[in-house]
Amino acid sequence: MLVFSRTILAFASLFILTPALHAQHVKNGLTWYTDINQVYELSKKTEKPVFAFFTGSDWCGWCHRLEANVFDKPGFQSWAKKNVILLELDFPRYKQLPDTVMRQNAELQQFFKVQGYPTVWVFFMEKDAANHKINISALGSLSYPQSEPGKEEATFLANANAVLKNK
Repeated sequence: MLVFSRTILAFASLFILTPALHAQHVKNGLTWYTDINQVYELSKKTEKPVFAFFTGSDWCGWCHRLEANVFDKPGFQSWAKKNVILLELDFPRYKQLPDTVMRQNAELQQFFKVQGYPTVWVFFMEKDAANHKINISALGSLSYPQSEPGKEEATFLANANAVLKNK
């Protein structure tokens, strides 16, 4: 697990100026958003950080394992509803995403320097009205948990709670 100290980073807001997509899907009782604008508003309203899941939904085996062994479990679902706003940043190989979503996802991938999947970043965002940029306060990142089989959810949640302590 890589954890950064609380750092404010300026982020160009190309996608913030695009119309809101209001895209989301519900899986196992959890709402996963795909529009950073909508996530920003929800994060501000609830004062919860963003939980950004970088995935390859139609090709990444480790992403599917993370979903099955962690995200689909009741403990994670309860934790997520209480603590974070879920953002799915997909990089599929066989299906086409809308251009605005592809640009948004690519910008965030580049900003966080994501090189492998699955990767999760937890962060807060703040809009700077004067220069139209987003300040991102990164709390830390997570990936597939290193644990014995059957303990992935508990290990992931322990790591996620450690990241949340960086608020």
